[in-house]
Amino acid sequence: MVMGPTHAMSGAAVGLAVAQILPGQWGGVDTAGGVIIYAGLTAGAALLPDLDSPQATVSRSFGPLTGAISRFTENTTQAIVNATRGRRDPRCNNGHRTFTHTLWSALAAGAGATALIGAYGRPAAIGLLFFLLGLGIRGLLPEWSGSTDWIIVTAVAAALACGAWYLVPAGSFEAVLGSAVTVGCLTHLLGDMATRAGIPLFAPLVPIGGRRWWKVKLPGGLGIRANGPADKVLLLLFTLAVIAQLGLVFADGPQMILPEVFSGATHRT
Repeated sequence: MVMGPTHAMSGAAVGLAVAQILPGQWGGVDTAGGVIIYAGLTAGAALLPDLDSPQATVSRSFGPLTGAISRFTENTTQAIVNATRGRRDPRCNNGHRTFTHTLWSALAAGAGATALIGAYGRPAAIGLLFFLLGLGIRGLLPEWSGSTDWIIVTAVAAALACGAWYLVPAGSFEAVLGSAVTVGCLTHLLGDMATRAGIPLFAPLVPIGGRRWWKVKLPGGLGIRANGPADKVLLLLFTLAVIAQLGLVFADGPQMILPEVFSGATHRT
């Protein structure tokens, strides 16, 4: 996906901001390590909606696995549109930018992550970390898309997922992952709303004039072109925002993170 880097970087920027202000009882984190991992999760989740397109670069994150998931997602979303479309909606022949680009999908993704970890605990948490971090890596490196590089993405994501376990308080993993997934997905939706095509944000529950899959977009000619000049400017701005926020997170020095790893302090006090 040509907007992959912008989506991933915007997810990281928003994730860093949210992690620093989100109350602990709402799934917030209270350590520098937790803030960074939260941002990594939102960066990956900011690519989730584009799994509805087998042609998207992110759909090759884990080779055949994400390829199969993407094809299934596209077929499913296409079927959802055709089953719920209004009398003035055209028949859907491509599931991209349909159900996975709705508000309800973003909320459901976060709730699903929370429920999954609540039911299966640590294995589910590691699995979701692995998957989301892999999407984030692919989103930031879209040109790196050879036939075998997904193996490297898989290995790096696995290593990061295992290491991340020691940086986020284990007791809060359920809420942390759930909120990070929703925040990342919502960030993606806001980015796509700014493009000329827009997204069906409230479909299919809010019909207008006989249409359930109408698009929310910027008025007039304000929409940007994917991978165009405005998109590149946004990528630069989000990158600077990430760098600036990381400077704040590390303001008290790396000792904020390292003791969490080596002292085994994985629970809130």
